[in-house]
Amino acid sequence: MKYMLSVELFKAFFLGVVEGITEWLPISSTGHMILVEEFIRLSASAAFKEMFFVVIQLGAIMAVVLLYFNKLNPFSASKSRQEKLDTMGIWYKVIVGVLPAAVIGLLFDDWLNEHLYNYWTVALMLILYGVLFIIIEDRNKNRASTIRDFSQLSYGTAFQIGVFQVLSLIPGTSRSGATILGAIILGASRHLAAEYSFFLSIPVMFGASALKLIKFGFSFTRTEMAVLLVGMITAFLVSIWAIRFLLVYIRNNDFKAFGWYRIFLGLALIGYFLAR
Repeated sequence: MKYMLSVELFKAFFLGVVEGITEWLPISSTGHMILVEEFIRLSASAAFKEMFFVVIQLGAIMAVVLLYFNKLNPFSASKSRQEKLDTMGIWYKVIVGVLPAAVIGLLFDDWLNEHLYNYWTVALMLILYGVLFIIIEDRNKNRASTIRDFSQLSYGTAFQIGVFQVLSLIPGTSRSGATILGAIILGASRHLAAEYSFFLSIPVMFGASALKLIKFGFSFTRTEMAVLLVGMITAFLVSIWAIRFLLVYIRNNDFKAFGWYRIFLGLALIGYFLAR
């Protein structure tokens, strides 16, 4: 019994590592989870696994809350009145950006899971957005970004980025990938695109996690609770590293490397399932 629990906890740990890395890099956490699950399968019910793969992301989101707590806290005593208003402005723009995906997600969550959660969709989206990253970065090579901080981000542009985030409801697209790509197309710098993508994830993933927990119910076995906590804590710790890595990486690099990686992974995913 103890051996089986240890094995399940190790699986949760490994899945947490994968989630913590892939949630923030624009390479699709769903695509990686589908591939990893072929080799590391949790010994749990289908309902628990469906909930686990969403709620584990809550751990990753808490890394954003920790790293950006001061920037996102409008009640900080160390901030001036204007700084507090600026912070509230960031939250208003986050809310505007979240609305499109929240509405579409609530209406079509079950349909999307039933019809699009398969390796063909994931592989094609990995390849498609990989190609788009390369094309758009080549197009923007000699273009200066026009939106470099949140004060320059209009509510209209925030909403348009939110529309791009709707695309991430299709498995394999990558939530961060869709929002970063959309923000860059609309003139945002890579750094602002990445940060706005981080902030949009907070209400989106809190909402998605709450929805899955309500559907699953709150009657966990001890093993299920332990597996979920290990996955979330691991995702949280690894996410801190992944977020810091991405912000340092994009200071001097574009997103083309992630585009090529997506193409390779998409082709590998198709090759693996066809060979199987």
